[in-house]
Formats: sequence, structure tokens, C-alpha cells
Amino acid sequence: MADHSEVEYTTATGNDYVEHEGTYQRFLHLTVVLILHAINILLGLAIGGVMGHWLTAFAVFVIATGAAAHGLVSTSKTSSIVAFGLSLVAFALSAAG
Repeated sequence: MADHSEVEYTTATGNDYVEHEGTYQRFLHLTVVLILHAINILLGLAIGGVMGHWLTAFAVFVIATGAAAHGLVSTSKTSSIVAFGLSLVAFALSAAG
């Protein structure tokens, strides 16, 4: 049935493919930043709740939230990745001692 009709997407006026690509890139950026923020919060809760180091957990929360805010305002994921690395280091040091 589809062979007998005209494809409207390629002939429609007003399709802005560049804007669609930009929206998709912003969506992917938002997804990565928020997933890393959720992982950082979970690591902070593990540090505080399981290991009992709540001061370190609070520092992880503050760093993770600041990095997520910076990542949402800018187009860089670097701050969220750095915060994730610091959270892993804090988790490892809290588990060791």
C-alpha cells in the first residue's frame, strides 16, 4: 500500500534536519550528564550509608551537583566525568580505610 502513495517527509516544506540533529545532540548530552550525576549520588550514598563516612559523602554530593550544573549549562561533559572519577577515588579510599 505504501508503494502507491507519495512520501511526504522528503517533499514536505519546513523540515529542518539541522535543528533535529541539534535537539538530538542536546538530548544525548542531557542524558549522559544526568546518568553520571545519578551514579555519583549513588556512590555518595554508598560512602555515607554503608561505610559511615558522611563528610566524604557530602563532599561527593556537592562536587557531583556542581559538575552536573556546569554540564547542563555548558556543552561539556568533562566536569561530570571528572566528578565521576573523583567519586570513584573517594569510594575506593573510604572502602580502604
